[in-house]
Amino acid sequence: MAERIESVKAGVVGAGSFVLAELGVVLFKTLVFPSLQEQSSQTTVALNLEWLLPIAIGAVSGFLFGVTYRYIIRDDHNSHLNDGAVLAFGLVRGLALIEGKPVLSELLLLSFLIFQSIIYFAIARSVLDLAIARKLIKPFL
Repeated sequence: MAERIESVKAGVVGAGSFVLAELGVVLFKTLVFPSLQEQSSQTTVALNLEWLLPIAIGAVSGFLFGVTYRYIIRDDHNSHLNDGAVLAFGLVRGLALIEGKPVLSELLLLSFLIFQSIIYFAIARSVLDLAIARKLIKPFL
C-alpha cells in the first residue's frame, strides 16, 4: 500500500507540474496573440473549452508520466533512463498531436508541437527529481 501511495504522489506531482507548464503556454498564447481568438460572444466559451481539453489531457499525461518515471528511475542514477523517459513520453505525445495532419506543409509547426511536449515532460521530470531529492516522494525500490 505504501508503494501505491508514493506512486499516486508522483503522479500528482507530475500532473501538477505538467498542467502548470501547459497553462503557462495557453496563457502566453492568449495574452500575446489575442488576434487569434474569435471576436464574438462565444469567445469566452471557446476560450474555456480551448483551455479545458489541453489541461485535462495534460493532467492525465503528467500523472501517467509521474507514476511511470518513479518506476523507471528506481534508486540508481542513470541519466540515460531519465532522459529516455522524457524523450519517449514527449515523442509519443507530440507525434499523437500531429497525427493526421499534412506533414510537409506544416513541418515547422509539427516540430514545435513535438518540442513543446518534450519540454513539458522535462519540466515534470525536474519537479519530480526535486521532490525525490527532498524525500517528498520515495523512489521505487
